[in-house]
Amino acid sequence: MSSVLTPSRPDSDPTSQPTPENADEQRDVDAWNEEELEEESLLENQEATALIGSMLVHLIIILTLALVPLRPPFDEEAVVIVSPPDYSQEKIEMIDEVTYSEVPQTEVGANSMSDMSMAEASAETFAEIAEIPNPVELEPTDLGQVMVNQVFQQAVAPLDKLIDQKGKVGEGAEGANGAVDRITFEILQSLEERPTLVVWLFDQSGSLNRQRQEIRDRFDRIYTELGIAEESGAEGFKKTNNDAPLLTSVIGFGSGVTLYTTDPTDNLADIKSIVNNIDVDGTGEEMVFNAVNSAAEEYKSLRRSRGSQGPQRNVLFVVVTDERGDDANMLESSITTCRKWGIPVYVVGVPAPFGREHTLVKYVDPDPKFDQSPQWAQVDQGPETFLPERVQVGFTGDFQEEPVIDSGFGPYALTRLCYETGGIYFTVHPNRNVNRRVRRGEIDEYASNLSYFFDPIAMSRYRPDYLSPQDYVSMVKASPLRQALVTAAQMKPATGITRPQTRFVRRAEPQLVGDLTTAQQAAAKLEPTLARMAQTLSPGIEARDSEESPRWKAGFDLAMGRVLAQKVRTETYNAMLAKAKRGMKFKEEKNNTWILDPSDDISVGSKWKTEANRARDLLQSVVEDHKGTPWALLAQRELETPIGWTWKEEFTDLTPTPRGNPGNNNNNNPAPPQDDQARMLKKPPKRPVPKL
Repeated sequence: MSSVLTPSRPDSDPTSQPTPENADEQRDVDAWNEEELEEESLLENQEATALIGSMLVHLIIILTLALVPLRPPFDEEAVVIVSPPDYSQEKIEMIDEVTYSEVPQTEVGANSMSDMSMAEASAETFAEIAEIPNPVELEPTDLGQVMVNQVFQQAVAPLDKLIDQKGKVGEGAEGANGAVDRITFEILQSLEERPTLVVWLFDQSGSLNRQRQEIRDRFDRIYTELGIAEESGAEGFKKTNNDAPLLTSVIGFGSGVTLYTTDPTDNLADIKSIVNNIDVDGTGEEMVFNAVNSAAEEYKSLRRSRGSQGPQRNVLFVVVTDERGDDANMLESSITTCRKWGIPVYVVGVPAPFGREHTLVKYVDPDPKFDQSPQWAQVDQGPETFLPERVQVGFTGDFQEEPVIDSGFGPYALTRLCYETGGIYFTVHPNRNVNRRVRRGEIDEYASNLSYFFDPIAMSRYRPDYLSPQDYVSMVKASPLRQALVTAAQMKPATGITRPQTRFVRRAEPQLVGDLTTAQQAAAKLEPTLARMAQTLSPGIEARDSEESPRWKAGFDLAMGRVLAQKVRTETYNAMLAKAKRGMKFKEEKNNTWILDPSDDISVGSKWKTEANRARDLLQSVVEDHKGTPWALLAQRELETPIGWTWKEEFTDLTPTPRGNPGNNNNNNPAPPQDDQARMLKKPPKRPVPKL
């Protein structure tokens, strides 16, 4: 029985050697092996080819599928609509054709009639990070725990009104007309978004009568501008349910708040009639923040959200006043309410006097039956900051009082209301002139007596800190320089020696010593106050280089320079009198009078020389680093007044003057004859100035 065996390869056994008997058989085996290897190699090649082919096919399919979206069919007649991202902030259409005034201007800037280029010291409209931190971002202060009001719990106003946007401050105008023209532009922008209600809140004091009339006459211009915009077909001008796109309401405030329009109206004649007949409040009180709160409560229903359509109307408040308001305790609630309902507040107001609470207003009796001669009444129009930042010292050497000057901004509380709600504060003064001093005789009726105004561009860097009281105190306490300045500014005023005695006639030695001693007493009373001021300010010296705010640095340098200058003047005045008491000889024998003249020479002590040099250095740095500002003006005035004193001598004739002869008929003002007296017109009666 034969069996089939798998022949082994010749090299399977390394010890076997081919023999002649099996040579043929070996060749057959080798041939069979070669055929088998060829068949296996061919099979492997076919499988590899199939695998590679399959991979190529799949790769082509994958690439084709990947390229298909990149080559869409193109239809030349198709309209492609690209939907914008769903932003929650609504777009406000701007009307490029609208201008603030059509009257050609011969001047631009703060002296022009429209005055639209005043400093706009504001943060970016939609800043991601506010330039001044919010109250909730600061640490509690010694005034107590800062309460965080949850103002934005639900979207009751458009999202753009809820963003932490800041308003503009320091917008200047010579008259109410320029401010109203700018407000018209703001109304137009609001109308482009949706129908709008404008609430005018008028101060009822008698001193504001002229501005009320100006604004009443300007209503025609407002509605003319709005008529032009209405023709453009903007969304805000489309009537819905027969409602007018623009409605107006009028509120008056004095010691109380009066709503003159039961329902908002679009009747121009009615609006002008209401403004023309607003009652005058003679109490002298201006409850402006109560009026703002009352108006917000009255019209907040218009700001409630109607789903995707947003509020029914935009609401704008326009406050017209010439004072700071007597109810500043309501400021925080006014800010909270207006921000909650998305209501910007615009104020047509007055400039605050630099570092002062009060200023004088030129008052003329509005009734022509009474005396029309000007009178000056004190009015509360400042200060521009929450706490005083100006040390109260006066000028001694030239016997002049410190001038009342413009701060460049409005009163703190009203300006902060505009700033926090996204509105604008307009500082209106009819005699605004940044190029020269405004003299008292040039002041218009019912305008404040301000001698100097400043360039808006220069002032834009010096905006006050519009913070809540708690945050302001925290900010002050965080800096030795700021704390020193505010503390010194709240000290008793050191107004200087109003009229220091500088002329001393020697009739007898005891009499001369007595006169010198009396003069020393006035200086001795002032020295402790100035010394305490200098000591209070001194901790801020080391923090000068680290202070980044130009306003605070200018304020500190001016304060320290002036206090040191006044201190040296007063103490060297006293020292010079003491020197004279010890005895001084006249160079010329006939002379009998000592004159103490202001001088930059200090001859009584090296300590005072050092302080005088430091005062000059500080004041000079203010002049050079803060040009065109109130600080630079006062520093220059201080530098012009010598700090030291020097003695001069002269002769005074002590011979008695002969009395005049009473019978020499030297009567230059004889009484008019009886008939002329009868024909003289009787002067109209004069009424006392009411409380303004």
